[in-house]
Amino acid sequence: MSNLDISRIRNEIENTLNTFLPQVQGEFFKTAAFGSLPEAVSEKHISELLTPCRSLMSLGGKRWRPVLQVLCAMMVAESKGKNDNIFENPGVKESFALTPLVEFVHTASLIHDDIEDGADTRRGKPAAHITYGLDTALNAGAWLYFLAPAAIDSLNLSADKKSLYYSMFTMELRRLHLGQAMDIFWHRNPDIFPQLEEYQAMVQNKTGTLSCLAVLLGVLSGGGTKEQALMAGEIARGIGEGFQILDDVQNLTTGNPGKKRGDDIVEGKKSLPVLMHISKYPEDKDKIASCFKKAQKEGIMSPSVEECISILEKGGCIKEAFEKGHNLVTSKSRELVQMFEKSAVFSDAANEIIGLFEAMLPKV
Repeated sequence: MSNLDISRIRNEIENTLNTFLPQVQGEFFKTAAFGSLPEAVSEKHISELLTPCRSLMSLGGKRWRPVLQVLCAMMVAESKGKNDNIFENPGVKESFALTPLVEFVHTASLIHDDIEDGADTRRGKPAAHITYGLDTALNAGAWLYFLAPAAIDSLNLSADKKSLYYSMFTMELRRLHLGQAMDIFWHRNPDIFPQLEEYQAMVQNKTGTLSCLAVLLGVLSGGGTKEQALMAGEIARGIGEGFQILDDVQNLTTGNPGKKRGDDIVEGKKSLPVLMHISKYPEDKDKIASCFKKAQKEGIMSPSVEECISILEKGGCIKEAFEKGHNLVTSKSRELVQMFEKSAVFSDAANEIIGLFEAMLPKV
């Protein structure tokens, strides 16, 4: 049993997220989000932005990125011997306050992903653009990207530190959109299959950005140097890559939570199991491309979905991708926590970080 109160960590993260994306519109939220507004702007107008974002966030999610962020801040702070009560450490408090930077961007990206992929559901409920309309969901998701850095503005920090946080945040946000651009290009073109190296580059940008950003924020807020943060962030980028691979595998096995098995095939996603199979069995490329085209045309109930999964299962590449994702997540997690072995909470934090990902492993 860990000595770290992981429940308290998660509760404090939720409290912070709810402060900046509240159920009831208070003055702090309105000022943080919009500054001074004309009197004619009412709560019903603001709800057009707030409600779609809050509805998705309230459906849950693993929250592993903000948890990872806070655990890194705790390890850095403890390694410097700054405070007996780790929750009262100023750097740890700062890290909690910055968690919207990763979780709001993640939530915004899901709203936009579902629009771009033509997905109807998210976490077992209708996607935001289905419930609220395409225009409202698109606008609300874009707004949430811009709301996230209000967390930086709310803190009493030096101009230099705020500038560093902003710089890192916007850099990773640009990388996220580059990764998404690569992914969209491939899934819009059923006959194009990227090289494995291209897939890795896409994932390190699209999914690796937020794990990297979480660790950058955690190390810096905990009192680490910019150099330490950048080193740890690159390690965490590999954690994000492994997580995406495991997500790919889950889609083709049990199905992702709230989604049907194989909907990546319907959406034309060139996931790692698919690319591994084509690399190993190039003679199957045309058959898999045909399955993608039929699935996109006929939908999730198309026989071509299970036909494609069967091809991948027989080739052993779903299991091979699982092993790669599992190895990446566990090895990079251990590499990350080994940077902070002088921390008093090192052992507990290490177990929590590794446990975060072990609990998410799909069954293959």
